[in-house]
Amino acid sequence: MDLLRWTIVFLILALLAGLLGFGGISADFASIGKILFFVFLVLFVLSFIFGRGRKS
Repeated sequence: MDLLRWTIVFLILALLAGLLGFGGISADFASIGKILFFVFLVLFVLSFIFGRGRKS
């Protein structure tokens, strides 16, 4: 869940920087947020797939 939290933080920072007129920094924050989201998505799917084989 930490990756998802960091993704939200970077996207909020991108929106805030864009609102204040810092276009370059806003694009960088958005790119970092997008990368973190896709890493989170891949790890979530992998843990879902590999976690299904175990029964408690």
